Amino acid sequence: MAGSGKAHLRPEGETVLRVEDLNVEFPVGHNRTVYAVSGISFDIAAGETLGLVGESGCGKSTTGRAILQLPRPTSGSVKLKQTDLMALDGEAMRATRTDLQMIFQDPISSLNPRRMIGEIVAEPLAVWGPFDEDEQWKIVANMLDAVGIDPGVARYKRPHEFSGGQCQRISIARALVMEPELIICDEPVSALDVSVQAQILNMLEDLKAQYGLTLVFIAHDLAVVKNISDRVAVMYLGKMCEVSESDELYANPAHPYTSLLLGSIPVPDPTADLDDTVMAEGELPSPLAPPSGCRFRTRCPLADEICERVEPQMRRVNDDHYVACHHPLVDADPATEVSLTN
Repeated sequence: MAGSGKAHLRPEGETVLRVEDLNVEFPVGHNRTVYAVSGISFDIAAGETLGLVGESGCGKSTTGRAILQLPRPTSGSVKLKQTDLMALDGEAMRATRTDLQMIFQDPISSLNPRRMIGEIVAEPLAVWGPFDEDEQWKIVANMLDAVGIDPGVARYKRPHEFSGGQCQRISIARALVMEPELIICDEPVSALDVSVQAQILNMLEDLKAQYGLTLVFIAHDLAVVKNISDRVAVMYLGKMCEVSESDELYANPAHPYTSLLLGSIPVPDPTADLDDTVMAEGELPSPLAPPSGCRFRTRCPLADEICERVEPQMRRVNDDHYVACHHPLVDADPATEVSLTN
């Protein structure tokens, strides 16, 4: 299946992670296949946070796991600096994962309930070193302190003795102990209370500045993504719709789907008028049989015959703003428009 183009990709030397034409498919029996991710491309520069957004089932979490090769993608290229992760065998990939860490959506179930917190956070060090226990504990204590957990109190306690927000802080400490090149945050605040969400997001921003972290921040809440992301990539049914610098995307959405998502953000004002025009028509298509052409066309008010026949390719709107749409809400730059065979 054709991708959505690569006009938005930067030169390889400028990026830490470069994903090209990524496909992830799952056979489900009776000769049927779930097309979870279909030909997407994106990149991330050092110290940058890329927000990956879209509604449930669009392939965000699958994309994050595919970067880690869990599971290995069906096809495409995933490069961490100059290393093609798709070409690594099992043992080489295992060693490379020390540079790639993940913060999971459910903080409590991602921690071993039988182990004490000191053991959980130190486990990567027990595998990869340093192997001196005193040196390990020094690193663990520094990381726990950095995420706002008292090391002396937490060391001999188990996950059930902590709240959800505290468990997520512990998960972040575990991800940081190996000093990774890239951390994938898979909806790290969606299971937490709003007040705790703000604490975790502020903490991630502080840790990013302190340790020079590079993040992929996966979420369906655009209000959350705006506050933490440098760039935002919007996904729909396994495809990339739009990529832009964060403030620009929120101010001038170019794809009808992005506009729909932004219009669905609740306004914290009980007297505000509801906009009944902000809605998507039709049912969400199945990833077993995605629509031809533009996958959003079955719900898009601007769809016409070309949307049914031809898959749109990424083209520049302005500066660092790209959209894959035949009828963008903002005029595209014709000088940078790529051919449909690109």
